[in-house]
Amino acid sequence: MPRPTVHHAWNFDIDRFLNPIVPSPPWQYIPYPVAHFLGYRKTKPANTGNLMPTFWAFVGIFCAIIILQVVSMHIPSFESHHAPAIVGSFGATAVLEFYAIESPLAQPRNTFFGQVLASVIGVAVAKLFLLSDNFDSIQYVGGALACAATTSVMALTKTVHPPAGATALLAVVDNRLLGLGWFLIPVMVLGCALMISVALIINNLERRFPIYWWTPEALHAKKPIFHRAKEADVESAPASTETTKEEKPAPSDDAAAPPAEISHRKHELSEVIIRPGDVLVPHDMYLTQEEAQLLETLSRRL
Repeated sequence: MPRPTVHHAWNFDIDRFLNPIVPSPPWQYIPYPVAHFLGYRKTKPANTGNLMPTFWAFVGIFCAIIILQVVSMHIPSFESHHAPAIVGSFGATAVLEFYAIESPLAQPRNTFFGQVLASVIGVAVAKLFLLSDNFDSIQYVGGALACAATTSVMALTKTVHPPAGATALLAVVDNRLLGLGWFLIPVMVLGCALMISVALIINNLERRFPIYWWTPEALHAKKPIFHRAKEADVESAPASTETTKEEKPAPSDDAAAPPAEISHRKHELSEVIIRPGDVLVPHDMYLTQEEAQLLETLSRRL
């Protein structure tokens, strides 16, 4: 396998700087019935088919869109700015928030900050391009720049939320949103807050949402869950059935203490090993940010 060039190995992990200062969820201070509707569970979730999630996705999306419209109609500033209560990208957000609720793209950090960043970047790009006398002829260029810039910023801040790309694009190319200017930001903030609020109620009736609020990793943990095997590394988690004989640590959430040290044994470097509090992948295996987060989430469920 050819070795990658130097720039292929460049990596920026913003959580390396943010996680030490982000507080852990205070589940121990919140009554369990309340914490339940904030996504905290004392036990592992049960397996489900696809009919129950589909039913609750229908109910959730229907209720969320209606609530968005009704609440916005009773806010005077929305009427004075002729602001639309429902931005087109909210439809895609609703699908993630009520159906694909276990996806990293649907977690509150991604939904809220992704949409807010998109609205800020989209409006800023629109304002910049509006300085040109030929705005109509280059409007599409501004839309492309806004969408591209938003995607890059979301990727670097671990807030990737695909509908936010549409928000940034529409902020420049949709004349109705273009007229809102900076007022688009409070529109998106309110919409995301209402969407997440409804999701916390509907999704926690028979499912669990969110899977995590900030990151699947244990905040302030000294030892990361996710790591790559080295070519000369002879220690790793076993792939054999001997694993089941070992004592497993108690289930943990993102507010729990850092995972206990886990004894490692030899394994083939062509395997991906997932154990409670530990994920080991081959050193040369390519993974996207979202795939790595998914592996970490699965590790927490064991």
